[in-house]
Amino acid sequence: MLRDEELSILRDISQSVAFADDRQGKVGQLIADGYVMKDGDLFELTAKGVTAVEEHSAALGVSDAEPASSDRPI
Repeated sequence: MLRDEELSILRDISQSVAFADDRQGKVGQLIADGYVMKDGDLFELTAKGVTAVEEHSAALGVSDAEPASSDRPI
C-alpha cells in the first residue's frame, strides 16, 4: 500500500509538477515498484501509477474536473 507522501509524488508527476531533491529517493523506490518510469530527464507514471492515483482520488471523492477552492479567482 502506498503512503500519502508516495501518492503525493505520483500526483505531482502526473501533473508535471517539479519536486524537491529530497524526494528523489522516494521516486527511486516508486520506479523499483513499477509505479514510475524515467524517460530521459522526465518521470512518467506507468499504468500501475496512473491506476494508483485514480483509485486514491476516487477514494477521496476528488475529481480532476473540479478546481480546488484555492484555484478560484478572488
